[in-house]
Amino acid sequence: MAIVEEKRQTKRSTIVGRTTFIFNNQLLSDVKFVVPVSTGESESKRVIPAHKFVLAISSPVFYAMFYGQMAETTDSIELPDCDYQSLLELFRFMYTDEANLNGSNIMQVLYLANKYMVPSLAEKCTEHLRDNLKASNVFCILPHAQKFEDKDLEDRFWEVIEKQTEEAVTSDEFVALERSVVEFLVKKENLNVKEVKLFKAVDRWITKESERQGITPESDGKRRILGEEIVKEIRFPLMSQREFASVVFDSYILSFQEVGDMIKHYANVLSTPLPYKPQTPRKAYTPIRRCSRFKKFCRAQTGGGWWDYINSVADRVNFTVNKPVALHGVQHFGSQSGAYTVSTEVKDSADGSILVKKSGSFFSAKDDTDWFYGFDVQFDCPVCLV
Repeated sequence: MAIVEEKRQTKRSTIVGRTTFIFNNQLLSDVKFVVPVSTGESESKRVIPAHKFVLAISSPVFYAMFYGQMAETTDSIELPDCDYQSLLELFRFMYTDEANLNGSNIMQVLYLANKYMVPSLAEKCTEHLRDNLKASNVFCILPHAQKFEDKDLEDRFWEVIEKQTEEAVTSDEFVALERSVVEFLVKKENLNVKEVKLFKAVDRWITKESERQGITPESDGKRRILGEEIVKEIRFPLMSQREFASVVFDSYILSFQEVGDMIKHYANVLSTPLPYKPQTPRKAYTPIRRCSRFKKFCRAQTGGGWWDYINSVADRVNFTVNKPVALHGVQHFGSQSGAYTVSTEVKDSADGSILVKKSGSFFSAKDDTDWFYGFDVQFDCPVCLV
């Protein structure tokens, strides 16, 4: 047996190659870590074999744990504050200088890298977050990132939010935010979103928060949870009268007097100033102009006359521009309550190269300004067409 192991050692020319072989391996192991594994409804425990020396030369915390004055004497250590996959990636990095990072483990691995003082892994996690941060996941990661007090990383998060505000506030994770984050958001001057859509997001958040606290939405409970600071930061005067009537009126957030003042504002008979922020769009907001393929839509009064899709992956629209434009996205026709999984690409007709691409699942809704149903596929960054 010793001869077999010796032959294996001679085939690995680097220290990393040799430590990689004993990673998560019982061979020569002198300590084991017992960590929880979540399987959905139940939780079990798994064991990771390790080597004190390898961990100690990588982490001052493990050095103190195994060789310090208060060194552990047991060969089995339970770590209830981490999960199996994340601890495994921490150890993988210590043994191999590599780590398999993804959206489901990145924050826990970053937590462990900081806890056990492995700055090279923490930096690797931070780089992964910067490279893979999107508007659709920014609010999922931001609350965890704030705990690490990394200002550069947090600034990068807010940069994404400011540039792609509409997609960020319509994400599923937005409704799970702490109230302090929502307040910080609405107070920001640089937001790229129409005020009515920002209000819709805030109303969606407060409705979910009311449910969590067991408060009836129709009562003044929503207003108490939301607080005056957030309400006063919403720029209601920027909304059209139609937007205010169809979205804000039935939200039960503004009082009867406040609604009345807004009605007077639209009728130009208000004698006192409104208590809201200046009636100017937020600085980062750029109105997006919609360019339709058709001059008008003709709704069929009786059966027939509807459009349809060809069930093909090759559906496309060819177009040219006579001046530079920034293309933010594409609106697709849909059906009432329709769910769609699409991949949208913009290609250069000259060489066929892909200029921008966005894939995902979408739900169609009634257009704010017309009668049809559709959904917007917005690119992470606008593409310049010339």
